[in-house]
Amino acid sequence: MEMIIACSVLGIVAGVLAGMLGIGGGVVIVPALVIILTSQAFPAEFVVISAVATSLCTIIFTSISAARAQIKRKAVDWTIFKRWALLVVIGSFVSGFIAGRLPPVVLEMGIACFLLIVSIIMLSRWVPNPSRSMPGPVGTSFLGLFSGTLSGLAGIGGGNVMVPLMVFFNVPMQRAVATSSALGLPLALVGTIGYVISGWGTQITEWSLGYVYLPAAALIAGFTVITAPLGVALSHRIPAPTLKRCFGALLFLVAARMLVTSF
Repeated sequence: MEMIIACSVLGIVAGVLAGMLGIGGGVVIVPALVIILTSQAFPAEFVVISAVATSLCTIIFTSISAARAQIKRKAVDWTIFKRWALLVVIGSFVSGFIAGRLPPVVLEMGIACFLLIVSIIMLSRWVPNPSRSMPGPVGTSFLGLFSGTLSGLAGIGGGNVMVPLMVFFNVPMQRAVATSSALGLPLALVGTIGYVISGWGTQITEWSLGYVYLPAAALIAGFTVITAPLGVALSHRIPAPTLKRCFGALLFLVAARMLVTSF
């Protein structure tokens, strides 16, 4: 019963944040699932990777809901989407096999350190050079592959990587959030498949599919789908600077929590 309540509340919160910040909700889901699974006597050696894989699975459904709402508002930058989609998918698929070979503490600390760096940048008064624009084909390919791999390793759906990158290249915050929401669907779908395949044959629990823990995935996804459109509506009403600070503050809190628990 405790897990049902915890996952339901988590789904509501993650859905609103996913729609509002284009983050897929994984930045909240992963650390929260680590706590929930640990309290449920889940096999310790699989807690972190199962949290990451389960988070990606829920983001499939969250992204469908959030992306539909953003597309209706014509907020997605389809040029960036087309340039990044394939490379993001490749990086996300490979991440499942990389994560399966990393010690849990290394995976958790790596995710936390990355989120901490991004949060500091987003909370600062840093403003991108106004003359900077998205790079050419080679640079764009690298950014897409990097975003997909890192997002898949962290189970975060891509927004925490892709939104700051797009903002760095002067893509407006609301447009970056919308494009990230659209890219989150193929990233999460293929990333989940990678985690299922890489964890296939590993008997974690009777309700696990590869590294994905199905009961938690179903509960969280059910609520994120309902609340993601609310987050999208909020994202278009909140000024970009405020949205940026909210994004940075959330990342900082999550990163700090993960660093403390990893130690």
